[in-house]
Amino acid sequence: MTIHQPHEQKLATGKSRRRIICHSKGQFQVDVDPADISEIIGHNTIGKTEDFLWLDLADPSEEDIALLSDEFGFHHLSIEDATRHHERPKVEAYDGYYFLVFYEVHFDQQSQQLATSSIGLFIGPNYLVSVHDGDIQIIDETIVRWRKNETVIGWGGGALLYHLLDAIVDGYFPVIDQLADRVEGIEEQIFERFRQSALQEVFKLKRDLLGIRRIVAPERDVLNVLIRREVPVFDQDTIKYLQDVYDHIIRITDSIDTYRDLLSSALDAFLSIQSNQLNQVVKVLTITSIVLMSCSLVAGIYGMNFEFIPELHWAFGYPFALGLMVAISGALILFFKKQEWL
Repeated sequence: MTIHQPHEQKLATGKSRRRIICHSKGQFQVDVDPADISEIIGHNTIGKTEDFLWLDLADPSEEDIALLSDEFGFHHLSIEDATRHHERPKVEAYDGYYFLVFYEVHFDQQSQQLATSSIGLFIGPNYLVSVHDGDIQIIDETIVRWRKNETVIGWGGGALLYHLLDAIVDGYFPVIDQLADRVEGIEEQIFERFRQSALQEVFKLKRDLLGIRRIVAPERDVLNVLIRREVPVFDQDTIKYLQDVYDHIIRITDSIDTYRDLLSSALDAFLSIQSNQLNQVVKVLTITSIVLMSCSLVAGIYGMNFEFIPELHWAFGYPFALGLMVAISGALILFFKKQEWL
């Protein structure tokens, strides 16, 4: 078996990239003419499965889209869904092939935000077509691993689909771990060193978790369809492997739900702490107002402009009034402390 570097065709746009890898008679070919695709996959020959072809299209051009229609005969609705890149994860059955929409998720270190990329997959008995925007590292790694370990991975559509989906789903776990670290950081901000900015972090993280769940939950349904239905493209062994990917998706979904519950509890705790702090401030202000009102009462009585006021001409009237204010204030403070209001 010979290994060559993947053949990439740069199209006129300078952005699109097309890779065609063909496995035939134990060897890989990367210099396949796109016009020969229909002959290789046996589009008009029933039961021809000795050859297998993987076509990977990054940022497909009009020429690539025409290739999907002319050489593979894909339905225009599936081609439209594959090139739109905003579809919900799903699986659809067409005449002779299945169309899947799956999402790759990773954490962008530069922007410190989650990034998602949709992947349209056409799966037939002896071909796999992947359509996506930009370069997706998982697809590149799967192609390299397939070409280096063909005897282990196999070359059927179901086997390659399993390895690709397994790699995509395994890529979710590091993202979930990073979100878990952020949840722990938020809990530390709330309980150990209360910070007002934690509220913004809570809502941002809840939005990220909701975004992932909107992807993972439909993907769980996609895998469930592939496992439960009678799919001619996949054999029973492949379905067993897909069951493993399905189990991973279930674990990820449970983790997301757990962290969402933790965030909800953290949000409730944040609001409770904030409300308690507000109550403490109001309590202190209320007690201070009562103390000052008592002092104002004494000052108001001795400040009345009457000629015949007791202690009006008393030499110790001023110190007595101040002392009375201090005594009343001290008595009130002791009373509030005894009642544990202060």
